[in-house]
Amino acid sequence: MHISARGDYAVRAALSLAAAHPNLLSAQVIAAEQDLPRKFLEAVLADLRRAGIVRAQRGVEGGYLLVRPPAEVTVGAILRAVDGPLAGVRGLRPEETRYEGPAENLPRFWVAVRAAVRRVVDEVSLAELLSGRLPAHVKKLTAIPDAWEPR
Repeated sequence: MHISARGDYAVRAALSLAAAHPNLLSAQVIAAEQDLPRKFLEAVLADLRRAGIVRAQRGVEGGYLLVRPPAEVTVGAILRAVDGPLAGVRGLRPEETRYEGPAENLPRFWVAVRAAVRRVVDEVSLAELLSGRLPAHVKKLTAIPDAWEPR
């Protein structure tokens, strides 16, 4: 799975908002806190607003805040809000792929890959990331001997 800069920035911004919840944070504060380019961050925050994850408030005391408590916002929801579906194959959803011959079973594999990604990103909330208390099955993945090795 490839995490785009947009996805990374969105999760980092959401974590800043989660840490401040239920208070507002300005884009300027988030950008400084996370060392993000402000203009790009504002575009990411607009995506999160359109997805109903954050709310914007205008004015001198304005800023952004999470619409729901951090425990109810998953990383998967944030990634989908800014990048669309989590797993695609040449622009298709895994279940839409069709192959002949030796590759005929590949769609089942692509669906399994998507399910594995979902099992992590849809089951970890912002609150869990903030606290460092990840679900056991996710924490277990980080303990696999080669999990931290690049390939």
